[in-house]
Amino acid sequence: MAPEREAGTRERTPVGATAATRPRTPRLDQPRPPRRRIVPEWDPEAFGRLSEKIARFLGTGRFLVWMTVVINVWVLWNIFAPGVLRFDQYPFIFLTLMLSLQASYAAPLILLAQNRQDDRDRVNLEQDRKQNERSIADTEYLTREIATLRTGLGEVATRDWIRSELQDVIKEVEERRLRNGHVLFPAKHSEHPPERDVEDH
Repeated sequence: MAPEREAGTRERTPVGATAATRPRTPRLDQPRPPRRRIVPEWDPEAFGRLSEKIARFLGTGRFLVWMTVVINVWVLWNIFAPGVLRFDQYPFIFLTLMLSLQASYAAPLILLAQNRQDDRDRVNLEQDRKQNERSIADTEYLTREIATLRTGLGEVATRDWIRSELQDVIKEVEERRLRNGHVLFPAKHSEHPPERDVEDH
């Protein structure tokens, strides 16, 4: 097999080919060179954070105040300013175009911010669900342990039971003593021996 493979390789290689004329194949031990892209690259996370900031600003009273001030200045300037300085005559077509452009950009930014918020809410809900599952599992485990302890304590002798048993034993012993006429607890002898007379020397 090896000689046939070498023969086939020799047949494919043109006679007199050098290293410069051989077709170059991509090497697997080296990274590929970066390709040129026509479309500009951007960081989706940074763009998402920027969109959220813009969406938050659009939903504030400050934006409404600034937008009202700009529109009023725009309209008053184009009405009362000298004719040479007016850049947007009535019916303010340029102002309408700017507002349409602002709305066309604001809507996608708000939607993008909402999508990111939905993704965060979904992740938080998943974490809360897992936490609830762990809490339920722990509660069930503790419930089983408490039930086992209660079952075990039911078989343990309590103080009242031991007291009643001791009383029964004492009664039985007293009854036997009365039957046999024996003293259960004989009187103890005096610990001190009787005093002896001391002989006077």
